[in-house]
Amino acid sequence: MKKHFAGFLASIALAMIIVVTFAETSADARMGGGRSFGNRGSRSYAAPAQPMQRQSVAPSTAPQRPVQPQTAQPVPQPAGGGFMRGFGGGLLGGIAGGILGGMLFRGMGWGGEGGGGMGGSGIGIFEIILIAGIGYLIFRMVVNARSASTAPSYDSASGAQYQATAYQPATDLVGEGVSQIRQMDSGFDEAKFNDAAMDIFFKVQGAWMNKNLSTVDTVITGDFKKNIQGDIDALARDKRTNRLENIAVRKVEMTEAWQEQGSDFVTVLFTANLLDYTTDDTTGAVVTGSKTDPVKFEEYWTFTRSVGANPWKLTAVNQGEN
Repeated sequence: MKKHFAGFLASIALAMIIVVTFAETSADARMGGGRSFGNRGSRSYAAPAQPMQRQSVAPSTAPQRPVQPQTAQPVPQPAGGGFMRGFGGGLLGGIAGGILGGMLFRGMGWGGEGGGGMGGSGIGIFEIILIAGIGYLIFRMVVNARSASTAPSYDSASGAQYQATAYQPATDLVGEGVSQIRQMDSGFDEAKFNDAAMDIFFKVQGAWMNKNLSTVDTVITGDFKKNIQGDIDALARDKRTNRLENIAVRKVEMTEAWQEQGSDFVTVLFTANLLDYTTDDTTGAVVTGSKTDPVKFEEYWTFTRSVGANPWKLTAVNQGEN
């Protein structure tokens, strides 16, 4: 009886660890589920640059030669599974898994006599605490491994593979990038771009809520559309609607601008708050979110186009500090 009870407690401890682990993946209901997605070229797997104090760059009147994009060199991918690499190459994961499994099996009566507990009579409170501690250690390692992930990205034009690195704004990433963009589009203006970006922001939010992206085909890339069409289809299947109301944009700030592989890229930080909730289409009842408590969020929206005075399209959304 004692063994079965101890095994039951161990199962509860493990279940709690699993719940805590996957709780961090729970997302908001707004477009994209509050996750980061899309294509930022060679910076797809790097966090967007944070806002920084800088001086505006005046349009250049002198003719300048276009900057030739650099060719990225392929880099090898490390061998082995990413999950086990997060445990120091698999050694710590194997030890932790062996201890965890051994104690659990003995606590459930599968390890023979004299194998468990501090007194040899099954799993005890010490083992339960140790299981929880190991589980939490594993959980933290997984989270750290995810945040430090440097998965490679691929350029859609050349197929070249890039090694992602943590992108830190050591210089004025906006001013230098805007100067490059103006070499092929002398009329590019930051203030006008921010206004146009905010228009796209509201249009895309409306298309998301109406579950109809055809109305914004001209301002989003095909890859971006694929990323969120699945979410829209899932809402329609479940007969639910995500409602975004009272959207108030507090700040629109350009944080990055650059050129690569014949394309312009600009990233804009939106700081906003809104009412974000999901209703059942049949009953009208709120199933997630709140109709009264606003949600504040920061999102980095990246736009792209072919170099020159061409239309901009939304290509990626990255989450900021919400």
